[in-house]
Amino acid sequence: MPEPSPALLSVTDLVTGYGKKQVVTGVSLTVGAGEVVAIIGHNGAGKSTLLRAIFGMLPVWSGEIRLDACVLRGVKPRALLQAGVAYVPQGSHVFSEMTVRENLELGGVTLATKRDIEAAIERVITVFPGLGGLLKRSAGTLSGGEKQVLALARGLVTSPRLLLLDEPSLGLAAGMVSQALEHIQELNRRDGVSVLIVEQKVREVLRIAHEVVVLANGRVSFAGAARELHDDAKLHEVYL
Repeated sequence: MPEPSPALLSVTDLVTGYGKKQVVTGVSLTVGAGEVVAIIGHNGAGKSTLLRAIFGMLPVWSGEIRLDACVLRGVKPRALLQAGVAYVPQGSHVFSEMTVRENLELGGVTLATKRDIEAAIERVITVFPGLGGLLKRSAGTLSGGEKQVLALARGLVTSPRLLLLDEPSLGLAAGMVSQALEHIQELNRRDGVSVLIVEQKVREVLRIAHEVVVLANGRVSFAGAARELHDDAKLHEVYL
């Protein structure tokens, strides 16, 4: 794999949580331009909380988040979308009462004109051609795999430079997991989209990641090249 570019995203000593409950404690990581970084860890380790804080959905209690060296403290999700950051939460979140097209249009809420949105949708359908025949379907009638593809496609409507993914395999059948991760890898390789991905399918996500961060109890317990954890003994030591 190529050497990563200078950091697009950098997180330094981040502390955050909910109410008075501290969940993430002093986490640091970087995502280079054109890099895929995987975050793994057991349930409750703080993985999803970390992504929410990066996307401006939780306050930064201390530490720092930077995008292109600009500090993100207090920056709202809409501004981050405009800056080229997209977030796809876990659970195949779609608007069930809306059509597939309407879901995609919502993904382009920060684009300037309806023509821009239409062009973006056409571009996304070239990436996920299976959606092309579903545009008039109610999103609530889609299968779990189709909903996950729609959620991912909606996140790409704004042509993000950085894609934050929270367990894209959640709820997918075993055969769909590899397909979903292959889509993500292709976006990275072909379009240069940087990816920060939380994933429970550890062995699968390690195949597409350049770097990996292991969280335990809100702290980084390991950070390094994903290839280091291709060895079963090392993976068992730092994670299993």
